Amino acid sequence: MITAFVLIKTDASRIPESAQEISELAGISEVYSVTGEWDLIAVARVSKHEDLADVIADKLSKVPGVLSTTTQISFRAYSKHDIDAAFSLGFDH
Repeated sequence: MITAFVLIKTDASRIPESAQEISELAGISEVYSVTGEWDLIAVARVSKHEDLADVIADKLSKVPGVLSTTTQISFRAYSKHDIDAAFSLGFDH
């Protein structure tokens, strides 16, 4: 599974509508409205890299109100559980 974080700038008047439309796209698992430089962050999860082009370039970027995107592809996921296991000294908790 390939995970990518898509940072999205939108027309301010369409943030909720754009977020809803993006969240309904196949390959998009989550969409967050955020503060700062970006308006939305979408999480794309696909089987292969080629699918990112279909989801992001062919669909997400064409949603009305989307002005620009920057995509960050994830190499590895870390969770609290993974970090605890990596630093565990083998003692029972």
